[in-house]
Amino acid sequence: MNQVAAGFENVRDLLALSQQKLVIFAFWSERAEQSKMLLQVLSAISTAYPEQLVLATVNCDLEQELAMQFGVRSVPTTLFIQNGQPVDGFAGAENEAQIRQRLQPYLPKADDLLLQQAEPLLAAQQWAEAYPLLAQAQQMAPERADIRKMLAYCAASLGKIDETKQLLGTVLLADQDGLYQQVLALIELAEQAADSPEIRALEQQLATEPDNLLLCQQLAVQYQQANRVADALALLYKILQQDLNFGESKKLMLDMLAVQPKGDALTATYRRKLYSLLY
Repeated sequence: MNQVAAGFENVRDLLALSQQKLVIFAFWSERAEQSKMLLQVLSAISTAYPEQLVLATVNCDLEQELAMQFGVRSVPTTLFIQNGQPVDGFAGAENEAQIRQRLQPYLPKADDLLLQQAEPLLAAQQWAEAYPLLAQAQQMAPERADIRKMLAYCAASLGKIDETKQLLGTVLLADQDGLYQQVLALIELAEQAADSPEIRALEQQLATEPDNLLLCQQLAVQYQQANRVADALALLYKILQQDLNFGESKKLMLDMLAVQPKGDALTATYRRKLYSLLY
């Protein structure tokens, strides 16, 4: 519920609800065209924040006594009620920007909303879906260590080890908690996997046979499994430059690009390169 027509019978319930959410009482009248337009704006805003806002509309033509009890002297009048008490309000109409400005102290910040969206994705290990949300949140609030550590955790899980190290490098000692240590452990595991005996053997073979496309493809698969995405894509692109239909290289590259996070710069670069080869 984020919008309700208020009357005497449910005002007590709305005041009780104001302990959890900000209740916006909008006093309006059919006779005031200005109030109808204001209702549309308030409705749109409250719908965007169902967890934080409830819009209670009061038709003053039908609820004159209720309007008098709230001290309403003209329509439209808007009151913000929190913890059972009015905390802000205005008489007359205001535009959407003005109303949003008034609501700022009672609404979560944009970076908090992004963080809320990302948390269940992290819990479900949907790294590619969580990454762009956390990256955007980190851009909005670069001073927040909690967002920086969560982005580092996500980046490490995606194999973005250089980026992970860069993110952790600015985390102060006071913020180096359990999550920080967990990310450090992921970095260590990733670096061990990135330099496996299989990878070293293939790298040595390829050094002596640089034009062997089959070795390139085999090494690209090993890089992919070790989350060395940039190295894998570079090798696959090298193969396709020489033979667009060699083995499974095109499919491997397309599959790798498909699972990378939206907005990833490396992915965008190789999408353009592959497109230029295909078309």
